[in-house]
Amino acid sequence: MPFAQIYLIEGRTEEQKRAVIEKVTDALIEAVGAPRENVRVWIHDVPKTNWGIGGKSAKDLGR
Repeated sequence: MPFAQIYLIEGRTEEQKRAVIEKVTDALIEAVGAPRENVRVWIHDVPKTNWGIGGKSAKDLGR
């Protein structure tokens, strides 16, 4: 059972997350031949204050 974990900075819409789930699922089906019903995708919404870029938080950088 393929299991993908995706980390994103918070703020994506539900529609964007649906698109990520669909496209990652399709990619795993194509790459490893897994049945669609066996693919799992977990999106982690990371708060901007918990995501560091170049020594600063994404929030402080205005991301």
